Amino acid sequence: MAHFDLLLKGGTVHTPGGPVATSIGVTGGRIAELGVDGDADMAIDCTGLDIMPGVIDSQVHFREPGLEHKEDLESGSRSAVLGGVTAVFEMPNTKPNTDTAEALADKLKRARHRMWCDHAFYVGATAANAEGLAELERIPGAAGVKIFMGASTGDLLVSDDGNLARVLASGHRRVAIHAEDEPRMNAREGERIPGDPASHPIWRDDESALLATRRILRLAREAGRRIHILHISTPAEFALIAQNKDIASCEVTPQHLTMAAEDVYPRLGTFAQMNPPIRSAAHRDGLWYWLNQGVPDVLGSDHAPHTREEKAKPYPQSPSGMPGVQTLLPLLLDHVAAGRLSFQRLIELTSAGPQRVFGLVGKGRIAAGYDADFTIVDRKARWTVEEDWLASRCGWSPFTGMTLTGRPVGTIVRGNRVMWEGTLADGAVGEPIRFESTTFQ
Repeated sequence: MAHFDLLLKGGTVHTPGGPVATSIGVTGGRIAELGVDGDADMAIDCTGLDIMPGVIDSQVHFREPGLEHKEDLESGSRSAVLGGVTAVFEMPNTKPNTDTAEALADKLKRARHRMWCDHAFYVGATAANAEGLAELERIPGAAGVKIFMGASTGDLLVSDDGNLARVLASGHRRVAIHAEDEPRMNAREGERIPGDPASHPIWRDDESALLATRRILRLAREAGRRIHILHISTPAEFALIAQNKDIASCEVTPQHLTMAAEDVYPRLGTFAQMNPPIRSAAHRDGLWYWLNQGVPDVLGSDHAPHTREEKAKPYPQSPSGMPGVQTLLPLLLDHVAAGRLSFQRLIELTSAGPQRVFGLVGKGRIAAGYDADFTIVDRKARWTVEEDWLASRCGWSPFTGMTLTGRPVGTIVRGNRVMWEGTLADGAVGEPIRFESTTFQ
């Protein structure tokens, strides 16, 4: 009889070929065999549960180093695994910025034995490091290069076409883009109404997003460089990207799919403020249309925490951003339960999609030889998001009080059960994600 380190039994396993009632044997952190029986060091009964490929959140801001009062790598990744997330890509707008090999090495060192999930770190593009990005993006543990076309939290900004072209000319990996047009937003600062966060999407309007997306698509095509456009907030951007899928992949966030300006600004005020903004219900419905047309490649949380005290400042002194890594999967499961999203499409957007877009090694599907990353969910559980469930250091969520259908029950990272029924394991086991295009590891 075969012996495994871990044996998952009784669940519905979502394989590349579809859902199957079967078992999974794990040895040495990888999937050894499906449809097996045997003994194991740990056997888990998953009867009545769905076993997904591990959820990958390809956009989080964990704020370390320099902004640890908001979040750090330990607390952010703890929040991730409590929400069923097995791997994250972390963003470079920390203090100092992650824009050198030394800063990247520092983050990787900080993550060791502290991050609960697997991880990779983006390198921030600047006018100063443009020519060195080809080397930086190939360092093991690098998620690639990130460009901020519009100013957001931090001081990473590349807004002019000349420097954008220099960045795109250096390297080969897909470049992640925050596409808001800085010159237009500077010209429209007068549209901000002090004390009224509902003016945020008027200032950072549709045209700010569409103009930047149009510019970066043109520059990417001229450079022959693939790009990944983050947190799409307007239907018009999706319509444009749909005509440029040969060079552009894109992301949508749960908050842009869930929230509407008419509701959240009166109810939450600055706690609903983010970049690009939460827009109208008509915008939200348009995003769902394009999601069902198959245009978005991934779902990312854009987890961007700030303290209550910071968010409570009067607009526009209040910072933009909201936590979301822990609620990403619960919100999406609720959309599945409501019939807005198929479970198969959810899996594509949170595992197979990131693997395909970013060239991950050993992740993104349940198949023999792949990393034993699993997100185990109860699709029928009905529950309410309570503040005491949240692990982010910021301590709040715009979704507190929401009653949802579908809940993560277990998070398994490379065969390690790091979370089960809301209880964490004894220690963090996260390791750097491997990519096809980084230096051979």
